[in-house]
Amino acid sequence: MTDDASPRPGRAPGRTTADPSAAFSVSLERGLRVLSAFSGDRSVLGIADLARAVGLNKSTTYRYVATLTKLDYLRQDPETKKYFLGPRVVDLGFAAIDSMELTKVAGPLLQALADETGFTVSMGLCDGPDVVYVDRRRSGRRSSLAMDLNLHVGSRLPAYCTSMGKVLLAYKDPATLRQILDHTDMARRGPKTITNREQLIAALAKVRQSAVAVNDEELAPGLRSFAAPVRDRSGEVVAAVNIAVHLTVAPTAVEALAGRLEPALRRTAAEISRRLGHRPQP
Repeated sequence: MTDDASPRPGRAPGRTTADPSAAFSVSLERGLRVLSAFSGDRSVLGIADLARAVGLNKSTTYRYVATLTKLDYLRQDPETKKYFLGPRVVDLGFAAIDSMELTKVAGPLLQALADETGFTVSMGLCDGPDVVYVDRRRSGRRSSLAMDLNLHVGSRLPAYCTSMGKVLLAYKDPATLRQILDHTDMARRGPKTITNREQLIAALAKVRQSAVAVNDEELAPGLRSFAAPVRDRSGEVVAAVNIAVHLTVAPTAVEALAGRLEPALRRTAAEISRRLGHRPQP
């Protein structure tokens, strides 16, 4: 089990998953249509052009454009008053490319690690105070160590009380870390959750020294996990890989468990990093 075996949020009263349209956002769909209008040779558009492209009247189109501009998804040329895609869209594009490359490279190695250990293996990225799961692998062999989990690609967990989260936080620059912790509710979630900010910062310093983070019942009772960083060609930590275990299937001391699992975990994280172009300094 992982740092990730936390209950799914409850459904809204009276809401079922049978009707997909119940969760459809018309406003979001319209905003995305506005962004999608900028393609090919239509990289610069005025309000009238956009209104025709998305099938809305000018005043409605302007409201969406104004919002997207305020959020930096669009920029306006001060002379022509026309609009073009802003830096947030570029960032999303590069993030999508990086994420696809990362999961393509990491997938077979994550599966091999799950098969070798018999435990569930995950990979996550940092998004503000959260860890976002981008890959999850279970062992292909039948084993009592492989347990059903309720997380999936796209799930989020708070970074401060998960092993992958602590890896990702540990390598943030001080200003960014401070900003993230300012937006983190360090509530107690398990019997050993670190709820004191200074204690967490001290724990993150130890993660940087050892290059492995341990979650010992910090997210929920009985849950343990071990995580290691994944670096890109520039040496930046871009993801984390973890192996997760539950006390019911591995009731050994956390130090003994670390001794069994950390070598394979480190090896896998290092190989993913190598395939992403990372070359450790001699």
